[in-house]
Amino acid sequence: MSKLVVFSFLGGDLNQGFPVVTAQLWCHNQFVPVKLTGSLPPAPELSELYRRWQLLYAAVHQRLGSNHRIKVHSQDITNISVNDFNEVCQQLQANINAWLKFESFQNIERQLRTLLSRNDEIRVIIETNIVLLHRLPWHLWHFFEDYPKAELALSNHEYESPQLLQKSPTGKVKILAILGNRVGIDIDKDASVLQGLTDGKTTFLIEPTRQTLDEHLWNHDWDILFFAGHSTSLTDGEIGEICINQTESLTISQLKNGLKAAIRRGLKLAIFNSCDGIGLGRNLADLNIPQMIVMREGVPDLIAQEFVKNFLTAFADSKQFYLAVREARERLQGLENEFPCASWLPVIYQNPTTVPTTWQEICGNFADTKFVGEVSTKGKIATPKFKLWTVLLSTLIVAISTVGLRYLGIFEKIELQSFDQMLRLRPQEEPDPRLIIVEITEKNIQSRQEMTKGLKSISDSTLAKLLNKIQKYQPRVIGLDIYRDLADPPKKSNPIELPTELNKNNVVVVCKSRDRKYDPQGVKPPKDVPVERQGFTDAIQDPDGIVRRQILMMAQEPSSTCTTPYSLSLQLVTRYLSYENIKPKFNEDYVQFGSKVFKRLKPSRSGAYQQGVDLGGNQILVNYRNTDYQRVSIDEVLSDQFDRKSFKDKVVIVGVTANTVSDTWSTPYSTAQQDYQEISGVFIQAQMVSQVLSAVLDKRPILWVLPYWGDILWICGWSVVGSLIIWWVRSLSHQRCAIFVTVVILYGVCAIALLKQGLWLPFIPSAFAVVASGVVVVFIQRRQEVFPISQPLVE
Repeated sequence: MSKLVVFSFLGGDLNQGFPVVTAQLWCHNQFVPVKLTGSLPPAPELSELYRRWQLLYAAVHQRLGSNHRIKVHSQDITNISVNDFNEVCQQLQANINAWLKFESFQNIERQLRTLLSRNDEIRVIIETNIVLLHRLPWHLWHFFEDYPKAELALSNHEYESPQLLQKSPTGKVKILAILGNRVGIDIDKDASVLQGLTDGKTTFLIEPTRQTLDEHLWNHDWDILFFAGHSTSLTDGEIGEICINQTESLTISQLKNGLKAAIRRGLKLAIFNSCDGIGLGRNLADLNIPQMIVMREGVPDLIAQEFVKNFLTAFADSKQFYLAVREARERLQGLENEFPCASWLPVIYQNPTTVPTTWQEICGNFADTKFVGEVSTKGKIATPKFKLWTVLLSTLIVAISTVGLRYLGIFEKIELQSFDQMLRLRPQEEPDPRLIIVEITEKNIQSRQEMTKGLKSISDSTLAKLLNKIQKYQPRVIGLDIYRDLADPPKKSNPIELPTELNKNNVVVVCKSRDRKYDPQGVKPPKDVPVERQGFTDAIQDPDGIVRRQILMMAQEPSSTCTTPYSLSLQLVTRYLSYENIKPKFNEDYVQFGSKVFKRLKPSRSGAYQQGVDLGGNQILVNYRNTDYQRVSIDEVLSDQFDRKSFKDKVVIVGVTANTVSDTWSTPYSTAQQDYQEISGVFIQAQMVSQVLSAVLDKRPILWVLPYWGDILWICGWSVVGSLIIWWVRSLSHQRCAIFVTVVILYGVCAIALLKQGLWLPFIPSAFAVVASGVVVVFIQRRQEVFPISQPLVE
């Protein structure tokens, strides 16, 4: 947002000091400024220091052979060096900043800094009638280093708003280019820059007579006045003079009537790309021209050419006037090895009553009043639009409302559904070769008579035989996803005992945590199996009944019979990766294997989980594989009807898949099946193990979400996008298409982020914000078309 700061130096000079210095801060649409008052002490050394700098500047440039647009005289100083000049430059900068650090003035600066932001566009105007203050290089003040979008302008004490006549738009920037006395200098490159302006219509007066120049000022409408040639400031900067040809030189007062007529007819900007223009700026400011650019001292040809090229390029490319000047000025610094202090030369003169013009406004020939509207790229005034601040305000309201609705959990269900839908966009994946499931099917249960009816899916003796058989084929780890809290009565004829098989180091057994609310009993692990080889299998369902999260670790209740803090999946992964020399690092906020970090979902709010969801423990999202897993039945293992190599170096998970056992769950993939069918818990465990192994060993994405503030910024950002697109599009049908296309693009971005990087972005709230912002902007636009409002732009 553009801001204006006007410093007024009243009732003093550098020798006496300034007993009163005022600063006025004007913000957008603010009718009364913030006014601050301070003072500055005498600084007579600045006068002498600047005089010495002037002489050294002229001498150094003459010695270096610089081709100036005014003849320099350096007879006052001889035998100088560039080092001497650089030292004076540093002294001048140091003295200016030391002077401005006077406590009373510092109070002004401190208060201003509390009201300004580093990203603000700031116009700083120094208002004074003292010539030396106009000559000082104010841009060396440290303030301008801290505010990269601030630029300096100068003004006289007295000014008034120019009285402008109404003009019809032409679609072109009309430029009167005066190419004056060119003896000893090259101004043809200035002309070529003007000729290259696409939206410019330049009329060249080459070394004109006074009469010709005066007639062009009186009889034509001009937007920009440009002068290149020789110029100077007389009587110590009080009077500016230009050399219009090789025999005639004119002061501004000699062109006064013609210039006033040109200003009244719409002249908005004067550029004097010539030497020593302080006098020109002061004299033209008295005529109330909106703004000017002049050169502080003598300017070499190359510097003048580079400045005008860079300024007009930036200005015509929609950059704000002050920012275009600052950019063009600062770019001159790269030439200062050859042309010292080149970036000190350009300076703006500004009428404080006018708002700086833009290239687009000049194309539309706007006068001193701007209307709430837009200017097309061809310069024609289009259908009025409300201002950008209105768009941003409506965007802010929509974004805050959207975040509030999400906070209340309004979007939770549909967000989870869209997450599932994006996951299902992935192509079919290959089965994880590191896992195999030994399943106990309904057929296996019915065919085995030794089971204890109603209590177990498989007897202890059969389970012992199964584990013994699997161990022969050298798996890395066996996960027993079968509760074994009660032992069968011992049989004397059984040569293989289950406790013996369960006590082997690569076997992990399961238990279930006690929960006072949902499961006050829990399930204890098999007797005599140490806690180091136990893992809990507690599953967590979202409100819609789908398993999307897994718990890696959690603290157990003190009275729970299941005491292990680690899940079955984490125990299996840890033992498998130990063979790869990958050791885990456990923390209450993450689990790490090698370089892969599995960060927990934040307990308060994470992603779509905003209300009523328990995110306790170390929970992560499950990155399901769209595939089945290699599996064999218990009968095939016991009868050796399987590939014996299929168990070697793998994770073997033993579990029940029988329909009569109530261990089935819904996943994002099962809900999409036409014949809806839940899957057994052992397959969920396999998915959980596989996702961690694949992330660590195959660099498969880990699913994660942005922090809470990141989600807010994302939603607000898309709300802004939706508003701005509709703000620029005029046709209602085009606006509808624009909203639709924006939402499609948003969906594509979110889907790609999820599938490629594992990042779950808030698509539904963002899409809601885009649509809502667009609808609000359309509503305001349509209302404005019924009740149009025109108002001056106050900054």
